[in-house]
Order: sequence, then structure tokens, then C-alpha cells
Amino acid sequence: MKLISKCLDIFCRTKPTQGEDEPLRQSTVATSIPVHALSANPDLEYSTKNKNRGVAIVINQEKFSTMKSREGSSKDRDDICAVLASLEFEVRVLNDFKRSALIKKLEEIASEDHTHNDCLVVVVMTHGEQGVLFAADAEYKVDRLWECFIGEACPTLLGKPKLFFIQACRGKKLDEGVLVRSATDTVDARESPKQHIYTIPTTADLLVMYSTYDGHYSWRNPTNGSWFIQSLCTVLKSYGREKELLPILTAVSWNVAYNYRSFVPDNAKMDAMKQMPCIVSMLTKAVYFRPKSVS
Repeated sequence: MKLISKCLDIFCRTKPTQGEDEPLRQSTVATSIPVHALSANPDLEYSTKNKNRGVAIVINQEKFSTMKSREGSSKDRDDICAVLASLEFEVRVLNDFKRSALIKKLEEIASEDHTHNDCLVVVVMTHGEQGVLFAADAEYKVDRLWECFIGEACPTLLGKPKLFFIQACRGKKLDEGVLVRSATDTVDARESPKQHIYTIPTTADLLVMYSTYDGHYSWRNPTNGSWFIQSLCTVLKSYGREKELLPILTAVSWNVAYNYRSFVPDNAKMDAMKQMPCIVSMLTKAVYFRPKSVS
């Protein structure tokens, strides 16, 4: 025991080494902040015992002042609204908002009392480029979508899942595929019980699912809607009330990746392309949309 104690003492007093390519770094432990030891439990679920499922914001940008209209977006809007309503969300649609009005509306919703809600969902369908999305008149950084809903900015959503689904291009790269026959596709891009107080990261309980991988195009059919939103609708409609969210979203990714290819026969560069959605999860528990009990 004395030997172990001596070794630990030597270890704790040892200075970190400095490598050729790495600057000297030292870490400190904030001993003044109480830390509660918790065991990681893969069976933990976010509470669904609140009175309401929560607000679902559907941002549909179809018309723009300097870019082409997003034909097919109205079908995406109607279909995702129907699915979210069936999952007992309070759906609010924001059609063709200008940037300032959109940010103001998001801040207004964030300032509401979400105490009796299980979660928040935001679905965005618009043109995009790497790191930015477009309102009717101007661009905005993608993180403006959730800034007003995370951390102390929205206290009544603390510890609750905040789920964002973004149908937009994230660049101009293309994935090659195999030619199929279908309606001509286009892209969403600019032309050319005992209570404890715990400290959690500001971005905890946040999930963002992008329709495509960073730097790549996102495809939309003018008649049938976008690959991503339509896949999301299909899988949520089939499994939204019984399966956990992450397996559902994995199935959405599979459907987009395996069941879609672009058909633009008059443009060899854009023809026969593929798409891969991307999930960025900071969730800390499992998410379910089980039916609310009728009182």
C-alpha cells in the first residue's frame, strides 16, 4: 500500500512532456464545483410524461429574391407537417420568411414556456451552401437555428431533446451513381425524485440531421419532393411511435443512400448521382415518440 501511495505521489508531481510538434499543455481540475458521480446507462430515456409532445417548427423556403424557386418544397412541407401532427406535435409553419423575420420568430418561440413539452423539432427546407442557409432575402449561419434554444437561452428546454432536420445543400461536391429512370431532379443550392443540480454542456441534448454530407449537394425532385424529407416522412410514419429515434434516422440514411439516384439526362455532370445524409448527435438519452395517454 505504501508503494502504491508513493508511486501515485510521484505520478501526480510529474510534469507533462513537450513533444516536437505539440505545445506544452497542463490540465487543471475545478475542485470548487461539486461533481455527482453517475453511471452511464444505455437504457436511459428522455421523459415523455409531459402534457404535450412539443412544438415542431417547419421552415419552408420556396421563393427567393435572387435564386430559383425550390419546386417540390410544398409537397415536402405538407408531408412532414402531416407526419409530425400524427406524432402529436404542435406544428407551426414558417413560409418564405426573410432573414430578420425568421430569426425574430425563432427567438419568440424560444422565449415561450416549454415546461410541459417533451421536446422541440425544427425542420428546415431551403437552399444552402457550406455552413450557411438561405432565407428569402439573405443567408444566415446554420447555427442560428439552434442558438436561441440551447443552454440558458431557453431554460424550459434544458435537459430536453432539441431535434433539427435540415434539407439543403452543404457545398457543390457530387457522389457518382448509376443511371435510373425517374422525373428530373434538382439540387438545393444557390445558383452556381431526489433532485440534484448537474452541470451539462450547453449543446447537450441537441441533434442535427443534415440531408447530405458536408460539402455535397442535396437532391430534390420538383414533383415528388426531396429525397431526404420524403425518406424521413416514410420512416417516421411507419416506425415513429414504436422505435427509438436514432435507429429511425439510420433507416432514413439507408433509404436515401440505397434507393435514390439523380436523373438529369441533359447534364452528364449532374446525372446518376447519390446522396448520403449525416447525423450529428449530442443526445444523452434515448428519444421515443410513444403515443400520449388520453385522459
